[in-house]
Amino acid sequence: MASAPHFVHNPQLPIIKPNYPGNKMIGREYCNGEELYEPSFGTVFKWQLSKNPQKEEKKADTWVPEVVDCSAFLAGQEDGLVWLGHASFVLRVSCTTLLFDPVLFSSLRLRRRHALPCRPEDIINIDFLLLSHGHRDHLDEKSVRQLAQQNPPLRAFGPLGMAGLLRGMAPQLAVQEAGWWQQFNLGPDAPFELFYLPASHWHRRGLLDLNTVLWGSFLLRLPDGRTIYFAGDTSMAGHFEEIERQFGPLDIVLMPIGAYKPPYMMQMSHVNPHEAAKAANQLRAGHVVPMHYGTFDLSDEPASEPIRELQMVAAGGMLRGDLHVPAVGEVLHWQDWE
Repeated sequence: MASAPHFVHNPQLPIIKPNYPGNKMIGREYCNGEELYEPSFGTVFKWQLSKNPQKEEKKADTWVPEVVDCSAFLAGQEDGLVWLGHASFVLRVSCTTLLFDPVLFSSLRLRRRHALPCRPEDIINIDFLLLSHGHRDHLDEKSVRQLAQQNPPLRAFGPLGMAGLLRGMAPQLAVQEAGWWQQFNLGPDAPFELFYLPASHWHRRGLLDLNTVLWGSFLLRLPDGRTIYFAGDTSMAGHFEEIERQFGPLDIVLMPIGAYKPPYMMQMSHVNPHEAAKAANQLRAGHVVPMHYGTFDLSDEPASEPIRELQMVAAGGMLRGDLHVPAVGEVLHWQDWE
């Protein structure tokens, strides 16, 4: 007999969306909104056995993002935003430094196509570690362990189920969990509010943990009302319009654009560049910074295709906000954007 659905949240944190019952679970699995989504190994086998129609184009595409050294920014105090590659960002807001989804090293299944823009040991004085979900290209055990060791006051924020996952990586790391539409407790002196919001995705790190950790996105709201949104990993779904209804037009959106081919395997996991632009438009984003491309080889599209497609969309006037395409390690002065 199938388990009855139940709804969960962190009872110590407020739910900001009226009448939201919490995240739906069936058994020990989190649902993707209302529905339970369980990716099939058969789809992966089909992908591995199928021929990529862009195989030769992908092989010939040796593009990698430009990389510049960001160690001076990391050692300083100025506000700014730095892309470390893939979905990893360092964001400094009023002398508080946040690190999103850090994957600092290559591994057997995830080999970096470009260098990190600093030494891993340069990533110090980090206050908050923000982890959107548990997939290995967003949550790397070696990175978390080193960051916790060299940033002793570090506090981690993530989804329901994340604390148990991190306990085996960095037992000393303080972890606060939230469900969708919940506000984290940052303490009385925090220079912004932090919310955990929906994404359309799923979780798995091993054979027996499917959907046992939630996934989602983050939004920072500053005292002056400006917002910075990190979309995490997501496919196209109705949550973008819901977020805009809750918060109004967003100022800065960090949006994934890569790992979308073949669609039969990727369309429930990731947005393609055209969907990313549509999502940013639904959020009424003033500024868009793309991510989740160029660093790891995760899918069938050629390396440079995601950013080329998004730039064509923007050049055609179909992206509402300003597009910023930084080099890896380049400091973006977000605080000066209007």
